[in-house]
Amino acid sequence: MEEFVAYLVKNLVSNPDDVKVALREEEGRIEIDIRVAHEDIGKVIGRGGNTVNALRTITRVVAARLGKRVHLELLQEDEESRLKQSSPA
Repeated sequence: MEEFVAYLVKNLVSNPDDVKVALREEEGRIEIDIRVAHEDIGKVIGRGGNTVNALRTITRVVAARLGKRVHLELLQEDEESRLKQSSPA
């Protein structure tokens, strides 16, 4: 499921190399954390949250077929890591 979610998100954003998907499984529940570049967060959320809600629906259907529940979380990269990347060397 991790590769599937990464594939979907990478096709939505301008910076696919910055997409990071982490998956944890606990007691029949799958936790999916998605991190994207700051400038791509709006593309993944979509107008009125429609895009991220569609991602949640798709992952819920896939998880249901596996007999599991899923929680998808969209995370913005940390301010500190962005500052480190943009600071001059």
